Parts: sequence; structure tokens; C-alpha cells
Amino acid sequence: MEFVNRLVDVAARAMNNNIVIDVCLLASFATLGMRSVHQQKVIEALEAEKENLIKSNKAMRKTMWDWKQQLFSEASTDSALVPLTRLRAIYGEAPTAQSAAGDAAKSSGSVKFIV
Repeated sequence: MEFVNRLVDVAARAMNNNIVIDVCLLASFATLGMRSVHQQKVIEALEAEKENLIKSNKAMRKTMWDWKQQLFSEASTDSALVPLTRLRAIYGEAPTAQSAAGDAAKSSGSVKFIV
């Protein structure tokens, strides 16, 4: 029991000693500073990765656009396997027959039932 009393006495003296408090504050500040430096390095690495991903996404979009334009140019010839109108419908660039009929029904204001 005396050991516990001594420990409490030492802790009480340390709480009143400014040097101990200053050392604890300095250690806390150093720990937070090291954590901040580590987090800053992680943030910089993530920003660099983000820039690389943006560049690669732009390159992929450009490649896909070029492929699509090449596909359209090949489909515009008479010997195409898939007609150009079908490709435009697949890519959503031209209205399909169903969507054109639906748009006409909406614009006429009357309801039509197809059986």
C-alpha cells in the first residue's frame, strides 16, 4: 500500500512541476508534427495518382472517340457489315423507330394504344 501512496505522491508532484508539463506538451507537439508530415506525404502521393488517372482517362476517352469515328467511317461505306443508322442508334446518336414513335405520341397529346 505504501508503494501506491508513493506513486500517487510522485504523480502529484509531477503534475505541479512545469518541466514535466512542458516535456509532455513538447512530446505531444512532436508527435502531431510527425503525423502531419506523414499525412502530407500521403496527400501528395494521392494527388499525383489522381493526376495520372485523369491523364489516362483522357487518353482512353480520346482512343475510344477515334475508334468510334473510324467505325462510323467504315459503316458509311456500301460494304459495311452494320449500317451507319444502326450504329448511331446503338450509340444513342440517332433516334430509333421506337423512340421516334414515342416522341410523336407525346407531342400529339393524345394517348394511343398499340396492341
